[in-house]
Amino acid sequence: MNEQPPFEYIGDESLREPITRALQKVVDPEVALSIVDVGLIYTVTVTADKVHVLMTMTSAACPVTDVIIDDVQAELDPVVPPEMKIEVELCWNPPWTPERMSGRAQRVMQW
Repeated sequence: MNEQPPFEYIGDESLREPITRALQKVVDPEVALSIVDVGLIYTVTVTADKVHVLMTMTSAACPVTDVIIDDVQAELDPVVPPEMKIEVELCWNPPWTPERMSGRAQRVMQW
């Protein structure tokens, strides 16, 4: 089971917890679990002017991609300083696999 940190975080440590909590509020509606638990977030990079979220979907054919990306931006908006841009980048390499799921998600999904 995957019990490692949910994603790589680079940057201002004071924003790590609020950003992680915000991302945990975003639910993948197809599986009714947090995108953090599902393992969709690869990296969060915080610089002086931007929060960059590198993420994936469980499938390139995911019908709720736009909804999830919008939800990520909406949840991050109140916790990110107003002068910082929020950028969400979707990638497919490396591809998502069930091993990226948290132990909790694996138990819920019975994997």
